[in-house]
Amino acid sequence: MEDQFSEKIQMVDLKKQYFKIKPAIDSAIQNCIDNTNFIKGPQVGHFESSLAKYLDVKHVVSCGNGTDALQISIMALGLKPGDEVIIPAFTYVATAEVIGLLGLTPVMIDVDPFTFNINSELVLEAITEKTKLVVPVHLFGQCAEMEGIVSHCYANEIAIVEDTAQAIGAKYIFDNGKAVSAGAMGDFGTTSFFPSKNLGCYGDGGAIYTNNSDLARKARMIANHGQEKKYIHDVIGINSRLDTIQATILNEKLSHLNTYIYNRQEAANYYDRELKGIDAIEIPFRTKKSTHAFHQYTLKVPAKSRDDFKEYLSRKGIPSMVYYPIPLNRQKAFYDIGRTVGDLSVTEDLCQRVISLPMHTELTEAELQYITKTIRAYFN
Repeated sequence: MEDQFSEKIQMVDLKKQYFKIKPAIDSAIQNCIDNTNFIKGPQVGHFESSLAKYLDVKHVVSCGNGTDALQISIMALGLKPGDEVIIPAFTYVATAEVIGLLGLTPVMIDVDPFTFNINSELVLEAITEKTKLVVPVHLFGQCAEMEGIVSHCYANEIAIVEDTAQAIGAKYIFDNGKAVSAGAMGDFGTTSFFPSKNLGCYGDGGAIYTNNSDLARKARMIANHGQEKKYIHDVIGINSRLDTIQATILNEKLSHLNTYIYNRQEAANYYDRELKGIDAIEIPFRTKKSTHAFHQYTLKVPAKSRDDFKEYLSRKGIPSMVYYPIPLNRQKAFYDIGRTVGDLSVTEDLCQRVISLPMHTELTEAELQYITKTIRAYFN
């Protein structure tokens, strides 16, 4: 048996995070149970208001999960079957999945080789008369280059829905120095409260945010079976809501979000210091145009050694993940409905080289020391 750390290292340690706030969480949950406010209790509205204040947006509409948030946003924009939606090829399937479900055409373009986010220059190349929407994904915790995207879309009357499932709490800095929260720059921002997210609940949950009151009204109506008044259905909607217990958990955790992000940034700084001298590794690039919430800490390693490196880490008791091993354009689900622009060479390269290390709010210096020492031993 090869040497391992004394305790099991977690990719995400939700248990330790919970224990730190256990009394407040337990009390909040018990209050919901005592009052049987399981659906649309007052805590839901309170959380929406608190999150809107945190993000400095006018409206937050909570819903069942991050995928629903994307779907509801696109439905509220009134896109029609055949309309084109520009998305990055390097992202989770949900970004493209809802586009297909709505009969739209996902147009997949390449990403920036440094930030891994959608390439804003390629957005302009991909625009056609059918383009109605761009969905920038703020991947791994860092904002996409939004200045160019906003400019392109504004000039061409194209909507923007930001996928901020991995970047809640990050801010984009415009050339004029103005800092804006991820998700507050487009027509809509969307997020997921999946438990492993930077702001995660204890089940599924999601939210939509916008500064447009009319769009907020439409989104809220769509999420509630297309109704504003009970039994009066003005549009086709879906049933997607954040339950009260999850809202009350998120209410409590939102007050800790800045601390959670700080802890992740400190862990990332430690990784940076200890790994930046290894020639075979590229540590995460940090753009000056965005803060980084470090949902993931993702390395680039040589493609020929990634699988062996991953297995080596596993033997040493260090979990790791590959996000994402197959680009969207090579997923069978999109063969007949999507199209690509360009050769997607950066995406293809990333899919073979990326690997993410443990990243969460409870990483200890001892764990980080063991992880980085083990990595140096492999490459040196």
